[in-house]
Amino acid sequence: MAATCPCPVALPCGCTFRALLRARIRSVRAALPGGLPARARTAGRSADSRPRSDALMRNGHVLAASSIVAAGLGGFFWLLATRYYAVETVGRSYAALSAAMFLSTLGSLNLGDALVRFVPAAGRHTRSLVLRCYVISIGFSAAVAVGFLLLVPVVAPDLVFLRGPVLAVAFVAATAGYSVFVLQDGALTGTRRTGWVLGENAVFAVTKAVLLAACAVLAVSSGIMLAWAAAMLISIGLANVVLFRRAVPDHQAAGPADAEPPQRVLRWAGADYLGNLFSFASYSVVPLMVLAQLGPEGSAYYSLAFVIAETLFVATFSMGHSLVVEGARDPHRLAEYARRMLRHTGLLLAGAVVVIVAGAPLILGVFGPAYAEHGTTVLRLMALCALPVAVINVVIQMARVRRALPWMIGVRVASSAMVITLVAVLLPRYGLTGVGVAWLIAEYVLAAGLLLVLRGWLRTTDRTDTELTATAPTATAPTAMDRTAMDRTDGGEPA
Repeated sequence: MAATCPCPVALPCGCTFRALLRARIRSVRAALPGGLPARARTAGRSADSRPRSDALMRNGHVLAASSIVAAGLGGFFWLLATRYYAVETVGRSYAALSAAMFLSTLGSLNLGDALVRFVPAAGRHTRSLVLRCYVISIGFSAAVAVGFLLLVPVVAPDLVFLRGPVLAVAFVAATAGYSVFVLQDGALTGTRRTGWVLGENAVFAVTKAVLLAACAVLAVSSGIMLAWAAAMLISIGLANVVLFRRAVPDHQAAGPADAEPPQRVLRWAGADYLGNLFSFASYSVVPLMVLAQLGPEGSAYYSLAFVIAETLFVATFSMGHSLVVEGARDPHRLAEYARRMLRHTGLLLAGAVVVIVAGAPLILGVFGPAYAEHGTTVLRLMALCALPVAVINVVIQMARVRRALPWMIGVRVASSAMVITLVAVLLPRYGLTGVGVAWLIAEYVLAAGLLLVLRGWLRTTDRTDTELTATAPTATAPTAMDRTAMDRTDGGEPA
């Protein structure tokens, strides 16, 4: 049976039971007089090639679901908070937790995405890679949090209460802990344990809601922050038990014994971190521009429309992490995986966009008639932006696998620059509709240009795969020289 299984991994492998059962049936039929007809053998090989591709889509769906579940249950947590606590308490708690998450994002140096990229091929170096990233991220996040507390009277006077001895220590610990929360998702994704990514996010969301209710019953004044922090600690503990007792040992055992340690991880993470900062700039600057031009009401209408549309963007990029994992594990099939990801996400997004465009007034009407009246058009325009995001997502994820650092930064710089410039031009004249049109023009123009790059990358990868297959007699995985050659292609950095 092992001889007929397509995986290069010794049994027990990651193939589904159905695929292995079909392989066993083919082996039995081949042993019969006359063997299998040529057509059946061809079909068998086609079926055999599915498990890896199925993992690409299956893990992608789980990661997308995880981001949607986290967003939905997170909203439910704040809905409960508004029922149990006064507006002032909710406002202060939300600001404090948002600051902790923002500072953690800055301090983590984007090492969570680095784990997604480098863990799949790290082999026996996986544990040390994850632990090093943990230490670096915790240290930088804690330092950033301390710096924020020192400057809080200047940058955020409403959060001065965080400078109390107990709350200050708790705030620094929460900021550092959230960086681990993000990194463990990257490590679990890199080891292909995406089910646990969904599970630990669900545990976090449900636990903090239960603890919030308990704190409200006990009349704990800081119950919102306490419930959030305690739930995060529980989720981190459970996820890391799974990660270091099961996921990492299994991943190291399945990897090649002679795997080299990942090289230039911090350089890669630095480039990706810089690109993410530009993406964050467009998400943060545009609401401030809307607030300055249209006031609090206009900002509220835009923010709600953006949150709904952003769910599609986040789900798309979360699903793209599966492309990074499978492409890093098997660079020879990167082009095939990219084509499947582009086609699949495009179809899924098309269906979601149709639903949002058609139902925008009903969706916003849940929040009040004013939202439906003023936000319907901008929501429809923002939802239409999800279609070009599918192209942008595949280009960024391929650039991550190929270590094409200029593309990892340049794509997001171009997107941010176009969005902010067009909003500055169109917002004063057309209001919220102008903001939606600005996003639409920027994303479609960028995607149209990237389609040319993407076509070239796919052809180059296919050609490289053919040449490597012709020159490498029986290799089942690329050698270090092959990986370096592929990484250098089209602006990629050497491994």
